[in-house]
Amino acid sequence: MTKKEIVRSISDKLGLTQLKTKEIVQKTFDAIIETLVEDGRMEFRNFGVFEVKHRDARKAHNPKTGEEVFVKEKYVVTFKAGKEVEEKVNALLEKKKK
Repeated sequence: MTKKEIVRSISDKLGLTQLKTKEIVQKTFDAIIETLVEDGRMEFRNFGVFEVKHRDARKAHNPKTGEEVFVKEKYVVTFKAGKEVEEKVNALLEKKKK
């Protein structure tokens, strides 16, 4: 799903214009990013936790050539789904298997 599809879905459900809904969605994303930059963590109860983690520099291999390459240190954003999200996704997967 793309941001445009999220905007369309919310707009239809709430009866807002897509322009206003897009602004709200973007401001929400901006607030999440700002919080991650400042605090390194953002938790949404029953949904999950976004967290900034440090990855050390390391040696890796290019899968195409097998050549050894050096990967610089970096920060990455991780997401751990909350219990409610995991339960709903697993229930959905169980339905699809039947």
